[in-house]
Amino acid sequence: MAELKEARVPDIGDDKDVPVIELLVQPGDAVKKDQGLVTLESDKATMEVPAPFDGIVRELKVKVGDELSEGSVVALIEPAAGAAAAAPAPTPAPKAEAAPAPAVEARPETAPAPKAEPAPRPAAPATNAGNPSTPPVRFEADALLPGKVPHASPAVRVFARELGVDLAQVAGSARAGRITREDVQAFVKQVMAGGAAPRAAGGGGGGLDLIPWPKVDFSKFGDTERQPLSRIQKLSGANLARNWAMIPHVTQFDDADITEMEAFRKKLGEENKDVKVTPLVFLIKAAVAALKKYPAFNASLDGDELVLKKYFNIGIAVDTPDGLVVPVIRDADRKGLLELARELGEISARARDKKLTSADMQGGCFSISSLGGIGGTAFTPIINAPEVAILGVSRSAMKPVWNGSEFAPRLMLPLSLSYDHRVIDGAAAARFTSYLAQVLGDLRRLLL
Repeated sequence: MAELKEARVPDIGDDKDVPVIELLVQPGDAVKKDQGLVTLESDKATMEVPAPFDGIVRELKVKVGDELSEGSVVALIEPAAGAAAAAPAPTPAPKAEAAPAPAVEARPETAPAPKAEPAPRPAAPATNAGNPSTPPVRFEADALLPGKVPHASPAVRVFARELGVDLAQVAGSARAGRITREDVQAFVKQVMAGGAAPRAAGGGGGGLDLIPWPKVDFSKFGDTERQPLSRIQKLSGANLARNWAMIPHVTQFDDADITEMEAFRKKLGEENKDVKVTPLVFLIKAAVAALKKYPAFNASLDGDELVLKKYFNIGIAVDTPDGLVVPVIRDADRKGLLELARELGEISARARDKKLTSADMQGGCFSISSLGGIGGTAFTPIINAPEVAILGVSRSAMKPVWNGSEFAPRLMLPLSLSYDHRVIDGAAAARFTSYLAQVLGDLRRLLL
């Protein structure tokens, strides 16, 4: 028997301790390179751990329910004859992570143990510096209680920041009072359930002073059935509640005449049978043009500063059986309509098949939520923090429009733009939707 090689969990972004939900192979199975071995389900998506080479699975090192991180051993595989030369490569790679390097300078004694996370220091956020999709997390001890900095790992700090949770209000359950991911989730559940969250020190704006959530025995009124929320619903619910509570939303409504655009879209579809050209592709291009003209919409609020982005990554809300996810189309300004159509089809399919990775949903600048295929005339989309605006699109309809001499039938598309009023005022929002409607009404403006 040839020497057995380890198959390990590859780079999965910031996700740690991701549970195994499915075993895709068994000992004795022959596998091909990149074939899935096990399925992991993070808070954002499911992902398969691929086989690093062709071979025979001799031993599985995990079972359903185990929690894995980058570098965890999944299986021992006997490489096929042709894969023997390439087999050794995957073994050392996870051990030589670049992420722990900053911790070596700050705490040399902790370097050999990737799992052992030292007490947080201001330099800890540098562990995320290698990931351009994730902005560095600022750690300011002065903003916390002096001498009482919460004990949590950098990964837990990033997780808490994404949910808008102040770690100073979370009680740690691990050894020495260390705050875990589960502690943060329990805190969010308590707040969502109406439990009184403690106020931050000083009392000013530390939390929402809400009355408790009503407790009702629904079975007294008739038959009931309980269904657990999916992981996506749990996490997106917490994010939506935070965004709605903390961002002053205002929504601007407008209509775009897409009569000519729709005719061109259909013609383009007839000429390119291999790709589905949807109206959403045109909305992406029009949104990029509007973001270039009004840069404040392509920004994020960071304390007292506005971060203006020079790139154009558009998040697309996708409805899946497990809930809403928002994968990101990167560098949309550099792609043509047909290229965007292909990428949109691929990423939407991966979302519905639960194949998205964390990287697929990071780095967005502006989001689009389209309900046109379902119906409705208008709605108020919730901003996807840290973005400052989101475009909602409803179903288009033929309407009589006055052209100066008579009413003519025109295909009108309802637009709903929600924006952060701390960054954008009403006049700017009206100009944005007006320009967006002009571009959709005359695609030649994209050439200007």
